[in-house]
Amino acid sequence: MAGIYKSEEGRKAIEAFYRKALERWPVANEHIVVPTRHGDTFVIACGSAGAPPVILLHGSGSNSAIWIRDVAEWAKQYRVYAIDIIGEPGFSSASRPPLRSGAYAEWMDDLWKGLGLTSASVVGVSLGGWLALDYAVRHPARVTSLSLLSPAGIGARKRLFMLKAGLMLLAGKRGVKRALSAAAGDSPVAAPVGQYIMLIFENFRPRREAPPIRTDMELSVLSMPLQVIVGANDAMLCAAQTRDRISRLVPHAEVTFLSDAGHMLPLQTGRISAFLASVCQKSA
Repeated sequence: MAGIYKSEEGRKAIEAFYRKALERWPVANEHIVVPTRHGDTFVIACGSAGAPPVILLHGSGSNSAIWIRDVAEWAKQYRVYAIDIIGEPGFSSASRPPLRSGAYAEWMDDLWKGLGLTSASVVGVSLGGWLALDYAVRHPARVTSLSLLSPAGIGARKRLFMLKAGLMLLAGKRGVKRALSAAAGDSPVAAPVGQYIMLIFENFRPRREAPPIRTDMELSVLSMPLQVIVGANDAMLCAAQTRDRISRLVPHAEVTFLSDAGHMLPLQTGRISAFLASVCQKSA
């Protein structure tokens, strides 16, 4: 089986860029490697050790660098753990077990144990949102709250776009640029972010497996505070379907439907901060 990188040189280039990005992490932090049943996992921890814990899960084809503009705010009130998902272009294991298995819940169990957590709020983007939701369905007592941004697994995938995007990614820099533009929709992408995404998808093999869709029953039993933010112009996922299913099945959820955003949402730091604060107030 081919590895997750197209070449050793490509892996080194991605990791070198990532290291430079982490040098700009805006608050004091520590790097932790947590051993799990599915490989070592790289974690960036920041904020007071005694504060309520918040887990951050990035999307597919990325790593914890996506949180650089958020963590300074969140670390004021919370102990923040930014997790590099296994099988993605970060510093965690290249292990990529099937999404339909229970392996990712096992992985999260081991992370919770390794970080000394019994429960935590979880913020997840796209694939990270699917992983957060999967864990909440399997182990609801361990998830204090969920904040899901453009989450997979609720609304259907747009198969035609995914097919086109897969072909674009095979067409070199021009194709990668077109795929990035389509995924971003109307949301502006900062030049360094675009440069990094280009580097990743020129040298990285993304997952082909579609995240399974959660059933109505699985969604309807979610009782923890839930926040869902989606963009109406999401080219990858049916955002309106995500909005409608959550609104119908989880009536207590806070759902935000951004009419001018795509899959890559504009910065949501403040909206998530307000949600986390309300969760803490209710549990106090």
